[in-house]
Amino acid sequence: MPGNGLLETSPNYVINKAVAARFQQLPQPKDKVQVMYVWIDGTGQNLRAKSRTLDFVPTKPEELPIWNYDGSSTYQSQGSNSDTFLYPVAIFNDPFRLAPNKLVMCETYKHDHTPTETNHRKAALEVMTKAADQKPWFGIEQEYSLLDTDGKPFGWPKTGFPGPQGPYYCGVGADKVYGRDIVEAHYRACLYAGINISGENAEVMPAQWEFQVGPCEGISIGDHLWMARFILHRVAEEFGIVVTLDPKPVPGDWNGAGAHCNFSTQTMRENNGIIEIEKAIDKLSKQHVRHIKAYDPNQGKDNERRLTGKHETSSIHDFSAGVANRGASIRIPRGCAEEKKGYLEDRRPSSNCDPYSVSEVIVRTVCLNE
Repeated sequence: MPGNGLLETSPNYVINKAVAARFQQLPQPKDKVQVMYVWIDGTGQNLRAKSRTLDFVPTKPEELPIWNYDGSSTYQSQGSNSDTFLYPVAIFNDPFRLAPNKLVMCETYKHDHTPTETNHRKAALEVMTKAADQKPWFGIEQEYSLLDTDGKPFGWPKTGFPGPQGPYYCGVGADKVYGRDIVEAHYRACLYAGINISGENAEVMPAQWEFQVGPCEGISIGDHLWMARFILHRVAEEFGIVVTLDPKPVPGDWNGAGAHCNFSTQTMRENNGIIEIEKAIDKLSKQHVRHIKAYDPNQGKDNERRLTGKHETSSIHDFSAGVANRGASIRIPRGCAEEKKGYLEDRRPSSNCDPYSVSEVIVRTVCLNE
């Protein structure tokens, strides 16, 4: 990892990992399984987690007990009535504790068992169930940036800036990419977990990266992307590096970060599906404001800093579409236009979007005509 004098200030970096590894090598009792429950807190962006011991290996969410936590410490309840409930919804292998241990994605519910304000999965699942016969597929390109503990991009000079954008995208070399160890560790950890991660690459701004999740059908896109985010934060924690999903982490002439959403239905993927793709784009054009509000946790305010019409983005105020146009709201990939079938890419979602909300509003607009 490139040294810059700040890593040593991270408490996680200075811990002796070899000592920790000794204890991880202790034999695990055959009748004990560690299960880490993961959930979205009241910010709608940050993840929380805690663990419990079970005496069986869970294979499906319904086998896991409903649990609770202190919602007053996660911006989700008052201290006088703080119990908030965790409903397990998706199980993954644990790449940190290894088999047979598990990571579990959970929905959050208030004391009266109604969804918390940031539980967007329940509504999304209802929509996906209605549209299940259309077989909606999603792929999300998650961009993110690596920061030092002082909040500055990892590997950047502490005074001034690196050279202008150009050599960093998909770059190779110590003077072009920063933090590849984190990226590679995350990639392998996601594969081990069972997340449908389909690739990764260095992005346009130095210290900015992207990984892709999908194709996933229906609600699973949110389950897989949220857990991939959790694993990314957890891996970076080991290196003493901070991951940010801020859609514009560095002001000025630097690319922002998005979560481009690739979407298709079964008819779009079939011969002459381009007709259905064009119909979908027409529907999306009429719901631009609704989608912008759903595409970042702050109802478009975060995306305002990113969707300027510059740096490979469209303007937040206007809807546009085009073939192979990275400055459009909706891009039809060149290959799909030539084959006359495939998918569309919605380039508007911000990097800190909730994939449950993004997938829900796309299906409402395109599949359910709502």
